[in-house]
Amino acid sequence: MPAPGHGVSLEEQIDRWRSYLRRRQAIHSVDVAELEDHLREQVAVLVDAGLATDEAFLVAVKRMGNLDALSREFAREHSDRLWKQLVVVPSDSGEPRARARTDAIVVFCLAVAAAVVIKVPALFGIQLDQDAGFYARNLSLFVLPLLTGYFVWKRRLDTSTLRWLAVAFVAAGVFANVYPFAPGSYTEALTALHLPIALWLVVGIAYAGGRWGQVGSRMDFIRFSGELFIYYVLIALGGGVLTAFMAMIFQAIGIDVEPFFESWLLPCGAAGAVVVASWLVEAKQSVIENMAPVLTRLFTPLFAAVIVAFLATLLWTGRGVDIGRNVLIAFDLLLVVVLGLLLYSVSARDPRTPPGAFDVVQVVLVVSALLADAVALWAIVARITEFGFTPNRVAALGENVILLVNLAWSAVLYTRFLRGRGSFTGLERWQTNYLPVYAVWAAIVVIVFPPVFGYG
Repeated sequence: MPAPGHGVSLEEQIDRWRSYLRRRQAIHSVDVAELEDHLREQVAVLVDAGLATDEAFLVAVKRMGNLDALSREFAREHSDRLWKQLVVVPSDSGEPRARARTDAIVVFCLAVAAAVVIKVPALFGIQLDQDAGFYARNLSLFVLPLLTGYFVWKRRLDTSTLRWLAVAFVAAGVFANVYPFAPGSYTEALTALHLPIALWLVVGIAYAGGRWGQVGSRMDFIRFSGELFIYYVLIALGGGVLTAFMAMIFQAIGIDVEPFFESWLLPCGAAGAVVVASWLVEAKQSVIENMAPVLTRLFTPLFAAVIVAFLATLLWTGRGVDIGRNVLIAFDLLLVVVLGLLLYSVSARDPRTPPGAFDVVQVVLVVSALLADAVALWAIVARITEFGFTPNRVAALGENVILLVNLAWSAVLYTRFLRGRGSFTGLERWQTNYLPVYAVWAAIVVIVFPPVFGYG
């Protein structure tokens, strides 16, 4: 790629700068978009002051101190003397360190707040071991508002957006607690499962920083969600090892720490870890993004092989699928895992790279999962026809249809891309545009299902 200079338009230079930052994955696309706005403003001011367009572009990049490190790398990659003269500066600024320190303090306070909030109901006589239904319904409300608050502070969202985010959480709190659920009812369990899904979209809007309408911002949120899951699991594994050692050493002096673990350490640690893991994803993005694509590439062919083997066995034996409750959950989870592998491979892939062998494996995985789900879906419909509607069956049917539509059209778009008749960007856009569908269905389950099925 030629170095920036005369003969290259401003839009081409900005496009190279933008592509470079996104390729390096050091900052999110939402930040790139915001920085691009500032860059364009600086260029316009410098052009008005009499500089040529290419000179104004270089000086504007130099002035954006937050990108000094990235700009130095860009300058080294393009061995143009003007870039080196304008951009290569010492990296002894303490501003990034101060910002990182402030972030850490804010996150620590929010994590402590989440740990405290989850114990507040105990002040009113609501105990975790006795009122599991209440805690299950409200678990996301103990944590996600604080996580959203972190992104509101981080992205400096305007008052109007903040107001709508607050309305969403208040409405969620009302619907989670106003219905007279029967003890141990199916609709209560469905509310506990689906409310976090609906509210995760609210977190995504805050995470996008007012740019939810952009495909890149929504894809960043998908990437963040996968990375958060990985970090949270790592923290949980570390917490499990810590707890085991704590139990052993205290047992050696005759003290049982199990009550403390069950009442304090587990709920408080689980709540605070969500905020901490989110901060780690933000702070260490370049590290964790090396892990998730590796996991995706490892498990995609394995899952594809398992599903193909299942379909082959199904055809060979001629057996039908016995859709019990556990089997139904297994098929739902299978589709979720396949969708997750697809989403993360899409988010980690360079759209400009031509199709390869891994893309073929992805299509095989998606198509085989579609065939397996079609068999399961047929069995679900047959079971509903025979035994009637229940909250669980209707919820499972709706989720299967939603996942089926997403994966089916993804298979079409991916196949077009493999055949050279479509772009990979179309697949990205489809996946990101489909995100609200999951949140809307989850909201329907939370709001509509309890009264329709008599809170049972």
